[in-house]
Amino acid sequence: MDPSGTQQSPGTTVLVVDDVAASRYAMGAVLQRAGHRVVPVASGGEALMELDVRLRDGTLPDVALVDVGLPDMSGFELCRRLRAQPPMAALPVVHFSAAATAPGDRCRGLDSGGDAYLTVPAEPLEIQAVVRAAVRGARRTTGTDTTVRRLTLLAEAVISVQAARCPRELATAAADGTALLTPSPAVVFVVGPDGEPYRGTARCGPADADSTAHQAAARLVTRLAEGRTGALTTVVPAPLWPAGVFRTGVEEDARLTVATAHDGRTTVCLATPVRRPATGDPADDGLRARLAQATVLAAEPLLMYQVERRVALTLQRSFLPRPHKLPHLPGVDIVVRYVPASEQAEIGGDFYAALRTRDGVLTAVGDVVGHSLDAATVMVEIRHALRAYCVDESDPVVLATRLDRMLQRYHPDVTATVCLALLDPGSGRVRIANAGHIPPLILRDGGDARYADARGPLLGLGLERPPAAECRLHRTDRLLMITDGLIETRGTPLTTSMDQLRTAAAGAPAGLDDLCDVLLGCFGQDREDDIAMLALRLG
Repeated sequence: MDPSGTQQSPGTTVLVVDDVAASRYAMGAVLQRAGHRVVPVASGGEALMELDVRLRDGTLPDVALVDVGLPDMSGFELCRRLRAQPPMAALPVVHFSAAATAPGDRCRGLDSGGDAYLTVPAEPLEIQAVVRAAVRGARRTTGTDTTVRRLTLLAEAVISVQAARCPRELATAAADGTALLTPSPAVVFVVGPDGEPYRGTARCGPADADSTAHQAAARLVTRLAEGRTGALTTVVPAPLWPAGVFRTGVEEDARLTVATAHDGRTTVCLATPVRRPATGDPADDGLRARLAQATVLAAEPLLMYQVERRVALTLQRSFLPRPHKLPHLPGVDIVVRYVPASEQAEIGGDFYAALRTRDGVLTAVGDVVGHSLDAATVMVEIRHALRAYCVDESDPVVLATRLDRMLQRYHPDVTATVCLALLDPGSGRVRIANAGHIPPLILRDGGDARYADARGPLLGLGLERPPAAECRLHRTDRLLMITDGLIETRGTPLTTSMDQLRTAAAGAPAGLDDLCDVLLGCFGQDREDDIAMLALRLG
């Protein structure tokens, strides 16, 4: 407080623009006595250059006092130029003049963007009060603008979080949002019921997926969340927070916002380094808490799906024989591949089978229409039913008919595609029954590749099945069976994808393993559906 009882604004920087040296000195003296820093300049051009330098340095003044009668441009024109430059548009401008002031002059000052008008000489208290009022008004406006901008950033971050397709995408989206809100480096941990942490980073130094620092940080977050619900913001000092989480090799305090779901099974932590001095802004903490809570709400269904997906994948793998555990089938060499869909896609009902029958070797590749655990469960039933039917039956058409009836009775709302091929190793004769599936691709020695002419309706529809298609394999021939997950691409006709597969397979190496690996390399990257493949040749 000064002797008059009015509040001062210590530390405020004032730009004084006046071409009269004595006036600049007098105005500066009044302001300096009130505790302000003064930057005096003699013209509008000097003011613009000074502000440009300070803008680059991040030291813009808090207010400008501008004489309306400058030699190179009027104070009104200088104000208009400032308002036209976004970085300096918020700078409060007070016009002043020693000449007689008409109402029109005051109107011109306000219309040009000025915040106040002084007639000098004026009492020191009046000058100080006008400066304080201009700074106060600018800070209020800037504060409001900042709040609106940060609420907009929060809304955008929440939208990105809600659009995430898997826990890792979720953690990354939350980290990006935290870095924008702070702004600073950010690390986000999403921990599900199984305790597995998913990590996202933004503006941080590079770190390996198995970074010791990040693993230690995730364990600390889990301990902090134990027994809590809701959101908590706290500062963890550097000795307790692992070094290198935000920047490689750097030890620093961390501000954590931890949100836990109501059932305590899902935890999200937004972590940022602490700025100096380490004083938390309640508004900042509130925004962080909202983002953390939005992330928890988005995480729960994703993590539940992740658990279901893991169960479905385990179910499929447990019932599909691994390549090294395929049954020994005399006279035939067989190679299989199974690749689950990418983490962003749902698990499907793809399967393969290779079975010994009384009339030769039966191979099958199929796909239950639909995704999720239900599709995987039906897949297991179809595969077991096929194994049971093969005990006393080997005709592929009869087997397809029985599978069709089984689906109609026990799963009337489910359909499936399957291709069955019965191979006699002695003669090379192949009989094929196709139920809505991609037909086998026959690869002849010399580069010829053709699809078998085998068609038929889906399983589960109860439609009449056509006779089996027949072909013959020679010793150098290969037969390839796939599910459509290998080649199906949204927006591309399946016939086009099949032609591309035929061309790629025709140019692949002669070995069965090489054939499968080449095709997976060409078509199998980040697919939206599972992939099952079976390739065989006479042994």
